[in-house]
Amino acid sequence: MSPTTSVVPGSALRASRLPPDGLYEGPRELRRLAPGQPDRPYALFGVRPLGPLIGAEIGGVDLTRPLAPAVRAELDRALLEWKVLFFRGQHPTSAEQRAFARNWGELETNPLLAAGDDPEVARFDRSSAPAFENVWHTDVTFRERPALGAVLQLREVPPYGGDTMWADMAAAYDNLPPRVKARLEGARAVHDFVPGFARFTPEERLIPFQDRFPPVEHPVVRTHPATGRRMLFVNTSFTTRIVGWDREESDRMLRLLFQQAHVPEYQVRFTWRVGDVAFWDNRATQHYAVNDYAPHRRVAERVAVAGDRPR
Repeated sequence: MSPTTSVVPGSALRASRLPPDGLYEGPRELRRLAPGQPDRPYALFGVRPLGPLIGAEIGGVDLTRPLAPAVRAELDRALLEWKVLFFRGQHPTSAEQRAFARNWGELETNPLLAAGDDPEVARFDRSSAPAFENVWHTDVTFRERPALGAVLQLREVPPYGGDTMWADMAAAYDNLPPRVKARLEGARAVHDFVPGFARFTPEERLIPFQDRFPPVEHPVVRTHPATGRRMLFVNTSFTTRIVGWDREESDRMLRLLFQQAHVPEYQVRFTWRVGDVAFWDNRATQHYAVNDYAPHRRVAERVAVAGDRPR
């Protein structure tokens, strides 16, 4: 990660230098599928891509009704291939939202978040309390087994703004310089709930959870258990340091890795309407709730699916 210069020795151009570790212009590898994976059509519902890499709207699936096994299997393939799926105008009840999420495993709750009418449904009501907004993050990486995914519904939308963005962390890894990939081989990082939640939660509320959620270690680059793709697995909210590195080198590398979610080519941005649902692969993405709608209200409800230990 050395400084970048724009001229070669002996050039007639004046000498110039960019600070190290930035994001620079140039081609980016945008690979949606794992190597060797065929790009097959979908037979049981419509898929409208929102970009070449991440995010697709699904048509012809009713989330308020039980899924046929074949539909569930094809939705699972769509989730792995597109990383985040959008379903317009579904309006599921809390029970229906939970039932849909359970197609992918047991549900988990987060005691640090407010619950909705159902204790297994987290509610984000921006009119009453701040939440995870204006920061790129992956949910609950402070757990030994972070969530597999999440199903989010918007119950109330502001008259403008309030979009959510997702970033493909496999693409973020693919485009790292080879020397950075080599340096990260085998590296592990510490994840802690305190820095993320301390931004908007009183200290006295966090202290009782310190023993329940001690700091944990995860690979800096994890391998997706279903696709085999390698992905960056650090985020601004919860990753505090790289194990065994001195603090200066760790901080510098993490700053570089955190920046990767900011690349527009790796992102999709979704504008909500009431009753819309998003389902994302928390193992493969980061997301960012855009807080640009004050003084209006935005109410979202989320169900999380328990995940595995990152490897």
